[in-house]
Parts: sequence; structure tokens; C-alpha cells
Amino acid sequence: MRKFTKALAVASVSASLVALLAGCSEEAQAVPDLPERMCWDVFTSEEVSPLLPSGKEAKFIADSHHAFYPDSSSLCSLQIDGAVRFQAGGHRFDFESDIDWTSWEKLEPESIDVGKEGILWYSGAASYIVCEPSKGPNSPGRYIELSLHAYDRPSKGAQATKNRRIFRTLLEQFVVFAQKELKCA
Repeated sequence: MRKFTKALAVASVSASLVALLAGCSEEAQAVPDLPERMCWDVFTSEEVSPLLPSGKEAKFIADSHHAFYPDSSSLCSLQIDGAVRFQAGGHRFDFESDIDWTSWEKLEPESIDVGKEGILWYSGAASYIVCEPSKGPNSPGRYIELSLHAYDRPSKGAQATKNRRIFRTLLEQFVVFAQKELKCA
């Protein structure tokens, strides 16, 4: 009888641990709750969620709540369980030649027709718009670079292809928003 009681206790503890662990893993299988709209109200949580990993807590970094006004830069960063997993940003340049995407070349981006010029890769996209063209080599203009990033995304396969489609759509929305918000043609 004692052996049976001991075995029953071990089985009961084991079952409890399995249930606890299963409960934890089930909670972490979904993207945490997000606000309906995010990053200057440009994107919906439904649009961004497929780019995000599962986790327990989502939090926007403080700068993410400021108005979109990238005369220097504007950044919206979403953390999941303490790590940045999605970013949208705008940065102003005085000259078109100052926009440099060489750091993204290793990601094998493809050119896309979004904004004045755009690029797209498996974990992000970038474009720029012209708000005020430079009138000469010493006369600054107003060029706004827009970029999107999702971290730890697969670089190959069906998911990478799906992510590229999502990024393209999000970048198109971001360009339209920035042009309207900044009154750029």
C-alpha cells in the first residue's frame, strides 16, 4: 500500500507540473494584447501581429507616444517580453544623397515602387519621400526616410515571402500617412 501511495503522489506531482508547464506554454503561444491602432495610428494591431513573436507582455517604448514629426527623427518601438520586436521610424535628411541603405544590402533587398524609392527584405522595408527638393548642392531640402523592422524573422521560405507582402503593405500606408502628415507631395 505504501508503494502505491508513494507512486500515486509522484504521479500527482508530475501531472501537476506538466499541467503548470502546459499552461505556461499555452499563454506564450499568442501575441500579447496590443492597442487597436499603433505607431501614430498608422497601423492596426491586426496588420502588425503576423510579424510578431508570441509572448506575455507588449510594451511601447516612451518615444513611441510622441507626435510624428521627423525633423530629426521619430521612432515607434514595440517590445515583447522586454525585447524590441517591431519598429517604425522616420528620419529627415537635408540632401537626397545622404540617404544610405548600404547597411541593408547584405539582406538582399528588392527595389519596390513605394515613395520616391523603396526597398523590401524579409524583416523590413524602407522608402523615402521628398517634401522639399534641394535647389542646389549647398541648399538643403527636406527628404524623409521611412523604415520598418521586425526582429528575428525567418529569412527564407513561405513565412519570409508572407512577411515581405506584409511589409510592402505597411510601408505603402506609412508613406501615405507621412505625405499627408508632413504635407509633402
